[in-house]
Amino acid sequence: MVGSDLRAGFEKVAFKADDGTVLRGWHVPPQGDAPTAPIVVLHHGFSGLKESYLDKYAAAFSAAGLGALVYDPRNFGESEGRVRQEIDPMQQLADYRDAITFAMTLPRVDPRRIGAWGSSYGGGVAIQAAAIDQRIRCVAVQVSFLSGGAIWSHIPAETKAQLSQLFVGERLARAAGEPPMTMQVVAQDPATTPCILGTSDAYDWCMEAAKISPLWRNEVTVRSLELTFSFEPAAFLHRIAPRPLMWIAAEGDMLMPIEASREAFACAGEPKQFVSLPCGHFAPYVQHFEQSSSAARDWFLSHLL
Repeated sequence: MVGSDLRAGFEKVAFKADDGTVLRGWHVPPQGDAPTAPIVVLHHGFSGLKESYLDKYAAAFSAAGLGALVYDPRNFGESEGRVRQEIDPMQQLADYRDAITFAMTLPRVDPRRIGAWGSSYGGGVAIQAAAIDQRIRCVAVQVSFLSGGAIWSHIPAETKAQLSQLFVGERLARAAGEPPMTMQVVAQDPATTPCILGTSDAYDWCMEAAKISPLWRNEVTVRSLELTFSFEPAAFLHRIAPRPLMWIAAEGDMLMPIEASREAFACAGEPKQFVSLPCGHFAPYVQHFEQSSSAARDWFLSHLL
């Protein structure tokens, strides 16, 4: 269920972030004839583009009477950006809040009923945005990123030293006018090819998603990795309540272990709900799409509609 048939009724949109950068995506109006409806703003994972299955979530929300806004993050896909293929979590957070502002101006949107949905890295963006932006009234995240510091703490000392030298060299090279250094997002053999997401299911999923996302590139800047280690959405979880939070986790997640998700979820206030799927990190997009999408959809319907 991917392609033009699914996207019938999708409206191409473009909006400016605060610094004038143009971000491009889709507005998916709610089905039905209600004069106004809630809208959910969606954010993908690390380097993900809107075509990589987010159209399915937007269509599912729309069919239930919810509007949806999906867009390519800055520096990726159809969106503009000064440094291509660079992920800056704080910039993505700022852009997400600008996307909310834009969503509030769209036809048939009730600006008092804004939902935030994020997956993987985008889950971290949605969590931190909701914590600091009271316009967000309901949150649903799946296989969510939690803490760059926690990842850094588990890296061997020798590897930390190597990465630190890499980051220093990359910054010096940029300052000297050289183009940003890049590295692969995934690799078929992570043991011999450095990459960010070093699991077999990450490589398989990204290669399949690339078939439906022709603008996706298997690279990000080295600084994207450096900045990831400073991204701490888990530290903001307690600030979401009393707005409702749904957390969808995967029991076999090799990137975001479910034990860490349960510990983080315990820090969030009520109302909240934890959903566990019997799969790995990437299966909620495909094999377990019905379960992941319906859980989030019903959560938004219960608390926004």
